[in-house]
Amino acid sequence: MHPRLLAIAGPLKDLTLPLPEGEITLGRDPSNTLPVADLSVSRKHCLLRREQERFQVQDLESRNGTLVNGFAVKEQWLHHGDEIAIGDSVFLFLLEEEEREVAPSRVEFDEGHFAADTKVIHPKDVVYLQPERLLRELPATSQVARNLNALLKISRVVHAIRDLGDLQGQLLDLIFEVVPAGRGAILLANGTAGQFSSMYARTRQPGHSQLVRVSRTIARQVMDQGVAILGMDVARSGELRQVESLAAAEVRSLLCVPLTVFHRVIGCIYLDSSNPAGRFHEDHLQLVTAIAGISAVALDNARRLQWLEQENQRLTIEVNQERSLVGESPVMKEIYHLLARAAPSDSTVLIEGESGTGKELAARALHRNGPRAGKPFVAINCAAIPESLLESDLFGHERGAFTGAAVQKKGRLEVANGGVVFLDEIGELAPALQVKLLRVLQEREFERVGGIHPIKVDIRLVAATNRDLNEAVRLGEFRQDLYYRLAVVKMTMPPLRERKEDIPMLTRHFVQKCAVRCKVRAKPVSHDAMSCLVNYDWPGNVRELENAIERALVLGSSETVLPEDLPDSLLEHVPAPDITEAKYHASVKELKRQLILDAVEQTGGNYVEAAGILGVHPNYLHRLIRNLDLKDTLKGALREMPRSFPRGLGKISGGSA
Repeated sequence: MHPRLLAIAGPLKDLTLPLPEGEITLGRDPSNTLPVADLSVSRKHCLLRREQERFQVQDLESRNGTLVNGFAVKEQWLHHGDEIAIGDSVFLFLLEEEEREVAPSRVEFDEGHFAADTKVIHPKDVVYLQPERLLRELPATSQVARNLNALLKISRVVHAIRDLGDLQGQLLDLIFEVVPAGRGAILLANGTAGQFSSMYARTRQPGHSQLVRVSRTIARQVMDQGVAILGMDVARSGELRQVESLAAAEVRSLLCVPLTVFHRVIGCIYLDSSNPAGRFHEDHLQLVTAIAGISAVALDNARRLQWLEQENQRLTIEVNQERSLVGESPVMKEIYHLLARAAPSDSTVLIEGESGTGKELAARALHRNGPRAGKPFVAINCAAIPESLLESDLFGHERGAFTGAAVQKKGRLEVANGGVVFLDEIGELAPALQVKLLRVLQEREFERVGGIHPIKVDIRLVAATNRDLNEAVRLGEFRQDLYYRLAVVKMTMPPLRERKEDIPMLTRHFVQKCAVRCKVRAKPVSHDAMSCLVNYDWPGNVRELENAIERALVLGSSETVLPEDLPDSLLEHVPAPDITEAKYHASVKELKRQLILDAVEQTGGNYVEAAGILGVHPNYLHRLIRNLDLKDTLKGALREMPRSFPRGLGKISGGSA
């Protein structure tokens, strides 16, 4: 046990303070066991008391209190790694010995010259890397020389080929040079018993049939038991003679060895021959087993690389499809044109538009089609992160910058170096952070919280807002100089109500997307449901449309998406004159209209009482009146009522008819 305090903030920062026997006092007064020259620390602040192998911290009625792991305490037993804060000074309490890393030796260059007897050789002249030369220097009849020649060739192949198919083909060709096999296959397992993710086969004579029959019985035994099997004379072997597939193929000799990586069988190499003169013997078993040992890791790596490339391609296509702007309306074509022109540059872009219009999708399109496409895209929502944390999140912090900052942390801007930073809801950025962001835009540098050294970054900044920043500047809520730096290139995403011709295309897109995400069957949208979708104003824009489609797919029970599967707000909206509405829904809507008219007339225009008669909240009644377009009808009806009738039009807080 080695008790000590590591100062991570304050005047003693980075010092390690051993804890002596007895009581240890901490405070500003020099008479303390550990004096701390910190004005925020009391003269006698706290003490550490040792009891056998344990330590307890006690606060001495200090002015600012003693905190352990962020909580004020009067006294508390300490554990290894606890953080003690007194005033502006922070210490880590350490008990256990830290593992010491072996420091690497230093490298130092001198200007010496080669001695006269120094031998210099080029890698191409190394005899052990030249199988043909090695074969010439050994006796011509040496089987060891021929086998060593094959192993050297295979060793070079497995380190030079990355493609799985090419690697398997080269391996089998080299095996055919040293083993009298007529057919060969390399089988790689997929983790399921008896199943293979990759099966590659070759015959000695490429012109012949490429069908290679492999005994599943033999392959399974090799895979399950991790042993190699040699059948020198299948016809006379008691066990192998019973295997039907071997008898049908007239196999005379076979050889099957496992491919093992880290004590795990990942597949096998299978060889057989129908030629009585080309029987396998034990030397072939030894050689092919050695080949399997050399090539197993290379085959496994090549398969993993192939899977990663395929998965990367699939995910890229999926992400691009999911995060792509959809629409062919004139306003969207104008957006595409602006994006195509802005993407190749590094100019700062400000994207304006209502919530749900696809501002982040536009930002990702700029990144995907620009020169930084292979670099990070870091998205930050300025409204979602508390102001107290946003500065550290953006710029990072140094160790000990504040209570809890035990280690140095890189900020999002530093992580995005070389790529694109997307600041969503930029209008919600606090004034103090607006100043720091302005410096980043002007100088492309910043300092971490608690740091003193500037950090250079190479980033492109894209910002988005649903606020009118011009109005925010006028009201003094947003810096004018920052606004001008952000709006170098400015574009406005159109609301969905201004591009209703895109709704059918967006609907089909969301049907496919939501079906995959929610694991439900994709269904066509009926004509009546599509009419409701096209006629609605979509205050929540594209995001609201996606939610409506997801709801319809999850809750709908018919073979198509029907109007009743859609949210009520869509059904209550009055259809356009050129849209034919389904008779059932038209009747339901007309009944709602009549019930509301009767209730309002019955109460003489008192909406609170009318809502009570209908059994709904007054705010919901206002929403129904607005969606059913009853505003003017009710006003006309109330004007025609006798003057003596009591009226209460518009006496509801929170909305008006």
